[in-house]
Amino acid sequence: MQKDLDKEPVCCETVEVHEDLLRIVEQTMPEETELYDLAELFKVFGDSTRIRILFVLSSAEVCVCDLARVLNMTQSAISHQLRILKQNKLVKSRREGKSIFYSLADGHVSTIIAQGRDHIEEDA
Repeated sequence: MQKDLDKEPVCCETVEVHEDLLRIVEQTMPEETELYDLAELFKVFGDSTRIRILFVLSSAEVCVCDLARVLNMTQSAISHQLRILKQNKLVKSRREGKSIFYSLADGHVSTIIAQGRDHIEEDA
């Protein structure tokens, strides 16, 4: 059935503007700057290394050494990705002695990860 839908044309057969629907869209459409910021946020999620880091952090608060070990990467590579995640307010850190522990910034981040997983697992 899905293959049949993929073959359907992507354009309407006639031009008919639905003014009532367009008014709703115009009233709810965010400002261009907000849409840009949202697109930039989703770009951060577009890197599999950062997704792997976020997934680890959704399970536990860990330091760079732990992340490097579990992801089989160098601490330098992990630190670079954590810097990007922190700049985009997706992770936070706290110091404990000589260690810096990282965790997800808030529940929204884990929700985004969980919903993304739900989406890709649909009809799998």
